Order: sequence, then C-alpha cells, then structure tokens
Amino acid sequence: MRSFPSVLSRASAASKTLKEEPYNIGRAKGENSSRGAKQQKAPVRMKLNDKTHAPLRGKSPLISHFLLPKSENPISVHKQTADIGPLDHHYLSHILSQKDWFLLLNHEFKAKHPSLNHQLAVSILQNQENPLYCLKLYIWVSNLNPLLAKNGSIRDVLANTLYRKGPVILSVELIQDIRNSGCQINEELLCTLIGSWGRLGLGKYCTEIFGQISFLGLTPTTRLFNSVIDGLVKSNSLDLAYLKFQEMPVDNCKPDRLTYNILIHGVCKIGLVDEAIRLAKQMDSSGHAPNVFTYTILIDGFCNAKRFDEAFKVLEAMKQKGISPSEATFRTLVHGLFRSAGSHKAFDLLFRFVEQEPILPKLACDTILYCLTTNSMATEAAEFLKKIRERGYFPCNSLFNMVITCLIKGFDLHETCGIVDSFTKRGVILGFNTYLVIAEALYKCQRIKEGNCYMNRIIGDGLATNVFSYNMVLDCFAKVQMMDRASETFTEMKKRGVAPNLVTFNTLISGHCKARDIYKAREYLILLFDHGLKPDVFTFSSIIDGLCRARKIEDAFDCFNEMIEWGVTPNAIIYNILIHALCIIGDVAKATKLLRKMRGDGISPDVFSFNALIQSFCRLNKVEKARKLFGSMLALGLGPDNFTYSAFIAALCKSGRLEEAKQIFLSMEENRIIPDSYIRNLIVDYVDQSAQLVEARDSLPKCKDRSVILKPLAVL
Repeated sequence: MRSFPSVLSRASAASKTLKEEPYNIGRAKGENSSRGAKQQKAPVRMKLNDKTHAPLRGKSPLISHFLLPKSENPISVHKQTADIGPLDHHYLSHILSQKDWFLLLNHEFKAKHPSLNHQLAVSILQNQENPLYCLKLYIWVSNLNPLLAKNGSIRDVLANTLYRKGPVILSVELIQDIRNSGCQINEELLCTLIGSWGRLGLGKYCTEIFGQISFLGLTPTTRLFNSVIDGLVKSNSLDLAYLKFQEMPVDNCKPDRLTYNILIHGVCKIGLVDEAIRLAKQMDSSGHAPNVFTYTILIDGFCNAKRFDEAFKVLEAMKQKGISPSEATFRTLVHGLFRSAGSHKAFDLLFRFVEQEPILPKLACDTILYCLTTNSMATEAAEFLKKIRERGYFPCNSLFNMVITCLIKGFDLHETCGIVDSFTKRGVILGFNTYLVIAEALYKCQRIKEGNCYMNRIIGDGLATNVFSYNMVLDCFAKVQMMDRASETFTEMKKRGVAPNLVTFNTLISGHCKARDIYKAREYLILLFDHGLKPDVFTFSSIIDGLCRARKIEDAFDCFNEMIEWGVTPNAIIYNILIHALCIIGDVAKATKLLRKMRGDGISPDVFSFNALIQSFCRLNKVEKARKLFGSMLALGLGPDNFTYSAFIAALCKSGRLEEAKQIFLSMEENRIIPDSYIRNLIVDYVDQSAQLVEARDSLPKCKDRSVILKPLAVL
C-alpha cells in the first residue's frame, strides 16, 4: 500500500518548513540541624559591643553602570518612567545595596507609590534574591507603616525568605547601618530572625544573640524566650531549650501556654512521651490549662511511640474537658496510626473508634478514607464507606472522586458502580476524570451499555467543554478499541464548535492503526492536513506501527523515509517498531543493518531494540551471534530483562546445553532480575528432563514467595 507516502507528499512544502549580580552571603552551620541536609560553615560570630567592624553579610557590590538608566541622575530618570510598567525589582536591589538605601527608598516610593499596601510589599519581598535586602525592606516598611509590618502575609514571606535564602547574621556593621537609618531591630523582627536561625539548625547562635539583646535596646520577654526555645527545639538542641526555660524566672518572665506547648512538642519529637505528660501536668498546675494544640501534640507523641491506646485516651480526655478536636487533631491521629501501626492495624483501630462514636466524626472519616485510598486499600475503603454511609456520611466531591478511582482499580466493579449511584443520587458530583475511568473500566469488561451511560453523562452534562477533555474521551475509546464511538465523538466535537488539534488526530490515527484499519487512519491523516496541521513523530510512529501490523513493511519504510524529508527525526520507538517487524518476517539481516543505522544516526538503542534481534537469533539457534549482541548491549550500559534471559534459556535448553542454561538462570539473581513465571517453567521443564530435582526444590520456595505460577513438577 503506497497511500500514506502519497498523502504526505501532497502536503504543502511551506508547512515543512537583567540578572542581579551574585551576592556573597555567609551561611552558618547548624549545630544540630533539624533539616539534616542544610550543613553550613559556622559563622564568624561577633560580640555586638565589639569595636571592630565586620563586613556586612550578604552585601553585594554596586550593580554595573549599564544595568541602570543611562543618566547622570538615574533615580530621576527612573522616576519619569515609573508610571510605565511594573516595579523594577532589579533597580530596587541596586538601591538596597547603597549606604543611603533608606533615604533612596523614601525618595523612590513617595514619588511612585505614595500608598504602599500589603500586596505590593509582599511582591517586593518575594522578588528579592538577597535575604539581607528583604530584611532592610521589612525594616523600612516597619518605619513607614508599623501596622503594615504586622501583616501576617508580609511576616510569613520574610520568615520563609530568611530561612530559604539565609541565614542573615547580625554583624556590627549591619546593626550600625540600621541605626544610621534611624531604625532599630524590634522584638517582632528579632523573633523572626531567631525563628529562621532555629530552622537552619543554628541553635547556639540563637542563644548567643539572645544573651546580647541589651545592645539592641531590648529586654527579655516571654515572647522572646518562646522564640529562642522554639528555635532550639527546631534545631534539636533540647538541652539548651530546657536551660532557657529554667532561666525565665531569673529575667522576671513567666512561662505561658505556648512555652509549655513548644517543650512538649520537643520531647514528643524524640520519643519522651512520659516527660511530655509531666510537662502537661506542670502546665496545668501553673494555671495554663492544656488546649487543643497540647492534646494534638500528645496524640502525635503517643502514635510515634506506638502507644496507640493512650493516644485514644488523650482524645477521650479532650472531650471530657469540653475541648473539641480540630481537623489537625483527627489528621494527626489517623496519619500517626497509619504511619506507626501499619495500614491494616490502623484501619482496625480506627474502624472500631468510629463505630463507638455516638456522633460521626466527619473530619476523621475524611482522613481515614484519604489514607485508605493512598495506600490502595480498596476493599477496606469500600467497607468503611458503606458503613459510614448508613450513618449519613456525605463526602466532599474531590475526596469521593479519589475513593472511586481507588475502588475501580482494586474492588468489584459492579459494587463500585452501586456505591457511585447511591452517592450521586444524594448530590455528590463526580468529576470528569472519574466518569471517564468508570466508563473505561466498564468497556474493558464488555459492559458496553453501562459504560455508555457514564460516557453519555460526560457529553450530556457538558463536562467535555474543550479540546483537551474531548481528546481524553477519544483516548478512552481508542484504548478499548471502540473506534466507531471515537469517530462519532469526533463528529459531535466539531458540531459543538470545538476545533481539533494535533493530539486529536494523533489519537484517532493511532487507534485506527492499532485496529489495523489503515484506510480510516489515512482519512484522518488527510483531515489533519486539511486543518493546516503538520504531522509529528507521534503521527509517524502510529502510521508506521499500523503498517507493520498489517504486514505492509515496504510501505512502512516509505513512510519512514518520508518523515525524514519532513524534517521529523525518528526516535527509538520508531526504529524498534521497524526492527521488530523485520524480525517477525525473518529478515534478521535487514534488522541488524537498521540497528547499525540507528546508532549511526545518533539514536541510542534501548533494551527493546536488542531483544528483538536476540530473540530472533536464538530462535534460529544462532546463540553465538545473540551473545555478541548481548555484549554490545552491556557495553552501552543497558541491562537485560526477562525477555532477554528467556530467549537464551529457551535456545540453550532446546539445543541440550542445559548447564549453560542453568548458569544464565542463576546469573539473573546476581543481576537482581526476578525471573517471571515463563522462565521458571522453562527451568522446571529442564529439571524434569535432566532429573535434577535439587535445583527444582531450591527454586520452588522463591517462586511461591514472589507469587510466580509454576507448572506441576513431574514425578520421576
């Protein structure tokens, strides 16, 4: 058949055809970094009363002249064009690198942005690469509008920047620079800095700075102590955290509820749950009743310590004291049990817990279903969903779609459809993808009528609204080889005014080629050109594969040559299709030449490229040639798979070279290749023939462990 090259050749020939300079910010190494991966050099620490001026950490040199507006007065020139376009963050970085940065910022923003809001402030902070500049900007904002500086989103951006791009070290020069600008480091900012140091593992540095806060004009407060203790806990310096806790009365500071919660979290994190209980009792006796955060931390600690009954007792104690569990409480309990008890034991414990609750805890049910779904426990998810449905449970749409997708993969399809229908009648809305997955599963089981019901909902309810959703519908029909329905959907798609794209035609061409309907695939190729589209490598691979399936190898090679003329480079998949097709018809010589051409054209062959030839040589009993190819494959760094080994073992057994076959089989274990049932059965046959029952007895237990199905061993 010569139709595809002629179609391709008729197509029109025309259709073939300011960075910021790096800054040198010193990173300090954490003594006991909580992140582990963040390991930095220890900073050269300075006393704040040291008269020697240290270089400013993170200070960048002046930005090159060509990056600024070409004028003797760059600021005024920038002002003239300030109203045009967005804020120039690069220019702002230049301002922050100057000694008089504070005055320049005032001049710039009073002229351009007289009313600074929190959205603009967040944008400025997020676009600064140097964390030192973020610190300066925050100080300037605090001076300009103190209320704005207390905005939660601004503080969060600053804290994240200081952590991700920091640390920023408080050097004498930096502090003096801030003072010269008429500003100071207040308690709010120092707490943020301490928090970033703690997250970076700089526990000792937190304590050093805290010991010298008088030079910053600050006095110890409970809030500052809490920040230091929290930083020490995060940096795994629990001993220092306890030391600071004991020093609080000396500085006339009393621990509050947050202080105790931080310490309870720290001891739970390292598994000292009994110490956490002692702290909770001390907290209560000091007049600070444990709150929902305290109990949530304790539940997490008991789960990590595998003391699951006590975790449930904590939850019961909350209810007795009139404290309602939060969403975080239930999530902590459920995730903690799945993490520490194992998925099946966790399910049993939580199932009993939900059954015993007089009022169904929806948040807990949501989290249990989520964990069952992510652990692919379809049977348990269906059982749990049925049980809580009887008690009036109503899941959110997104969670329900996740659960149904899980059930389709691992539960009875008929029962799954029953669950779907029962919930949709109550108002749960299925998503487009879920409808599609259900329909595809039904089609694969030959339940066409039921599959059509779900597919009709997609089209009838208007869920397919654009070319991307229609392409997914077409792909579903192509996978189940319902190309007539795919053609009908394509026609309906055009009637609704949805223009097809290249993926649309590739899906249809591929589907018809796999169904060996070459003529229909040709029609869609013509339509592809009519829509002004150009075929790509996926189009050609589908056509070549279809021609090879139809045993039209010559036409496939004509199409292969045509794609090169179109400027589309063949990939390994196309070469593999052709090599495999040549091997099937017995033209091993031409397949070998094509493999050489593939490597000569710079396309790296893969294991599939070699397997087709190795299997062909082994079938022809040319084991030595197969061995040479095997050596070439290993030289390219490609690892053999079960198909490679099965070809050699079958050929060697057939030719009576049983000892060599045995050695190849044993080498699979050494190369961490798990033999499949086909290879195992070959070995069983070999054992039967050679009466070597020892090898069979050794291999059978391994097969059972790996759920490999074996043929029965003959009794000799």
